[in-house]
Amino acid sequence: MSDSLTRLKRATIFDVAAEAGVSRGTVSRVLNGEPYVSAAAREAIEAAIAKVGYVRNTAARNLAKQSSGAIALIVHEPDSVFIDDPNIGAILLGANAALSSADYQLVSLLIDTDRDSERVTGYLGGGFVDGAIIVSAREGDPISQAIADLRLPAVMIGRPDNQPQLPWVGIDNRGAAREITSRLMATGRRRIGMVAAGLDRDSGRDRLAGFQDALGARFESALVSQQRFYTYAAGVAGMRELLEIAPDIDGVFAASDAVAAGAMETLRSAGRSVPADVGIIGFDDSSWAHRAQPELSTVRQPAGQLGARAAELVLEQVRSGAPTDQGVMLPTEIVWRHSA
Repeated sequence: MSDSLTRLKRATIFDVAAEAGVSRGTVSRVLNGEPYVSAAAREAIEAAIAKVGYVRNTAARNLAKQSSGAIALIVHEPDSVFIDDPNIGAILLGANAALSSADYQLVSLLIDTDRDSERVTGYLGGGFVDGAIIVSAREGDPISQAIADLRLPAVMIGRPDNQPQLPWVGIDNRGAAREITSRLMATGRRRIGMVAAGLDRDSGRDRLAGFQDALGARFESALVSQQRFYTYAAGVAGMRELLEIAPDIDGVFAASDAVAAGAMETLRSAGRSVPADVGIIGFDDSSWAHRAQPELSTVRQPAGQLGARAAELVLEQVRSGAPTDQGVMLPTEIVWRHSA
């Protein structure tokens, strides 16, 4: 019984010291990478650690340092969108790569309901993370205020008009949408509509504004189908709506590549050819753009770089202990393929 309990009991620094025949202070100096420990003592301690199965208590060490060693990635999307949206995945991977190189852990937190917001707010206030990266923040989102109240280092991906303002990393959605819509107009399309999405956040509003900028006097508000999420299903529904309103529509700007792919499926079902009958453009240059047939003309946004830069800005705040009002704009690129 005694041997069994000994095996189940977690090894401590005292066990290491007893096995190595040294003091607890000497073991601590080795664990903390401090000098002034003889090679013989260091070798004995390392052998003792292996023998007794000692694993350092990271939680206790972080408590002493008043640091969790973790950064939260807060995503305001339903589970289905989180899984299907390749941009969120790229942002996550970019952030994780930057944090991993700094020996930080990424913690993903999803928000879809008010209850989720309350739960996440409580988690952030519990000292479990040193900072946060916020993706897909919406108007009136309480998380930004909670983060400000907690004085937690944070960066938003995008530039929502929330108060209080937080540091951000983003792209010029409006300018990019204007540029690619102008390119579509130059192909000779006469009636151009848009399947807009995400209008409760800056990216969706700015893409719609850029679309309107490009069309100018040719803009028809009736030819804008407003959808909630950047999803394939939104593209299917939005394109059906546009075809009912304007059967002669011959150009479509979809607010994302996933939306564009759904719109293309609706057009196929209606017997319309892309791009012969209807030219379609998307936004993101995600995997949806390459899976579409024909491949999508789209705006390439650096999703992975957005995540990495956001992580770097959060870590800068964590290390300096000082807030920042810095905003960073990353470039986009028009990628013209065969859908328009």
